[in-house]
Amino acid sequence: MMSEQTIKAAYEAARDTLREYGVDAEAALKKLDEIPVSLHCWQGDDVTGLEAEAGGVSGGILSTGNYPGKARNGDELRADLSKALSLLPGPHKVNLHASYAELAGEKVDRDAYELRHFARFVDWAKEKGIGLDFNPTYFGHPKAADNLTLSHPDKGIRAFWIEHGKTSRRIAAGMGKALGQTCVTNLWIPDGMKDFTADRLAHRARLKDSLDEVYKEKFSPRETLDSVECKLFGIGTESFVVGSHEFYMGYLGYAHKNGFEDLMLTLDMGHFHPTEQVSDKLSSLLLFSKEILLHLSRGVRWDSDHVIVFSDEITEVMRELVRADALDRTHIALDFFDGSINRVTAWVVGARAARRALLAALLEPTARLKELELAQNFGDRLALMDEARTLPVAAVWNEYCRRKNLPGQATQWLSDVADYEKNVLSKRV
Repeated sequence: MMSEQTIKAAYEAARDTLREYGVDAEAALKKLDEIPVSLHCWQGDDVTGLEAEAGGVSGGILSTGNYPGKARNGDELRADLSKALSLLPGPHKVNLHASYAELAGEKVDRDAYELRHFARFVDWAKEKGIGLDFNPTYFGHPKAADNLTLSHPDKGIRAFWIEHGKTSRRIAAGMGKALGQTCVTNLWIPDGMKDFTADRLAHRARLKDSLDEVYKEKFSPRETLDSVECKLFGIGTESFVVGSHEFYMGYLGYAHKNGFEDLMLTLDMGHFHPTEQVSDKLSSLLLFSKEILLHLSRGVRWDSDHVIVFSDEITEVMRELVRADALDRTHIALDFFDGSINRVTAWVVGARAARRALLAALLEPTARLKELELAQNFGDRLALMDEARTLPVAAVWNEYCRRKNLPGQATQWLSDVADYEKNVLSKRV
């Protein structure tokens, strides 16, 4: 274990090195401490949800593994989230799906959920001093069994899901008001077809009309902001997804033109073709949208939602945000689920990787790179960009964690999770 003196000395050396590249390490740490990362509740129970008659995951979602200690109720889920948050430096939020309503035996369906069904999460978040984000849940329900919801040809089923979207937005606005932090409401639907589709236009026309209904009611952006999430394919929707990237890009322009300028697009890193990079899409989107929502995930061969790590693409996404000066316009959230490992470990690994990648981006000599590019000195730009990849990020990260009274190295915090598993998780039968 590194001593405090060793961490400080390493940081001072790193700070001096970075200064030679025109990078202010202290300014980077200050900015790093202003950006919240939203932890997703569904990592804690493999997307099961808390509804009394939950249908579990479906709609192209698959959580694998059966590691012991999965959260079985709201109290256990909040305890596990609290443990994860205790090991994470920096500001955070928690992202809830509507399927995590705590109904206490009340017979109420998703089209009639209210803020009171999430009161325990709101009280917990208030106690922790964190914000909440929210998602209507268009899967794991009998009325979503055929992978059609807002685009369903049955008007009655469409009406049910439209109302669910409306109630979810009201719940989110209530959460934002209660906690004094904007609640981001993200809408993703599983709608699509497994095989050849005869009338794609009709499905997308119905989705467009349904979204118009969902977004009729206006809320203060201080309470909630709305986002729509695209996808290339899912399990059972391999051939056709109604809410594709092109559809939502079109809908975004339509919404902005018709008075809904605050609507955002969600870019999920697992929702595109493996050869596509989300980092390539950011600058185009930022040019035409006020804000964006990012769902950080790691696809392995397909949208497999592996726990994110400090990868090239995660870091490149963060670099693009820093280069575009768009951190204050971007909402960063995690979206993965792995039931094959300790679920608290998954949260901590993913959240730390996201913030460490953000730090790496903040420590890049961006101003100098832009100067070289403007001067068309592309050789020097390449050399500096390449060298910047090995600048001493770890030393700055360890200092950041030290200032937060938290361990910087995995070898230090993993024992804490192991104790939690022994004393809490292993006792869940």
